[in-house]
Amino acid sequence: MKNKRILYVSSEVIPYLPETEIASMSFEVPQMVNSKGGQIRIFMPRYGNINERRHQLHEVIRLSGMNLVINDFDMPLIIKVASIPKERIQVYFIDNEEYFKRKATFTDEEGKLFADNDERAIFFAKGVVETVKKLNWAPDIIHVHGWLASLLPLYLKQYYASEPLFKQSKIVTSVYNTGYEGALNEQMIDKIAFDGIDKEAISELEKPSYDNLMKVAIKNSDAAIIGSSDLREELTAYLNATKIPVLSYKKKEEFAQAYEEFYTTKVLD
Repeated sequence: MKNKRILYVSSEVIPYLPETEIASMSFEVPQMVNSKGGQIRIFMPRYGNINERRHQLHEVIRLSGMNLVINDFDMPLIIKVASIPKERIQVYFIDNEEYFKRKATFTDEEGKLFADNDERAIFFAKGVVETVKKLNWAPDIIHVHGWLASLLPLYLKQYYASEPLFKQSKIVTSVYNTGYEGALNEQMIDKIAFDGIDKEAISELEKPSYDNLMKVAIKNSDAAIIGSSDLREELTAYLNATKIPVLSYKKKEEFAQAYEEFYTTKVLD
């Protein structure tokens, strides 16, 4: 992995959010690559329940300041950065007052999904790409974790298809059993289509359930990794039918060699 550039994009990462399967692997995998001489960058949303003072987040003025158009509205993009203590790993945070100021991640106090989670996912995907473009940092691999990050493969393959910076980048999506019940905003497909993405390419999002959202991510990825031991049957069947390389589930104590091998022999090959 020496000198390989890997961009990790996740909906949650420890130590900034409580430990979950996704948050843990979104830290453990970059740490492993970093220890082997790889160049890594991590991106996640700057939710309002992240303590900026404790984690020493600060705004990067040269990267902030642009507006992203979401469903015909201009939404300001703010970029913050922090370093994971003792790891020499930088984490970039995608922020916007409208989408990420609230003191919660995906649901309100009653456990109901936020009505604008669809727009938050679109904003996050576009925000990551626009920031990486400003950094002029061409990744060899882009590894996606978590459903709020799952529109990134679609936007890279469709909306940013002609962007030269990502011409050689390979996209890997980790598929977890950590999703949501019900569906996101039913107008999600129209909001994505507003960006010029053909509705036929996202027909699954006529019903934006967790399974359908992940199917769109897998369909636009170059490889996939099963991140949970008990993956939902519908997603297991979809992964079994796909033609892209798929790495089976690996426990935390055995993932390192398997992921490195998968990156080098299946993804970059």
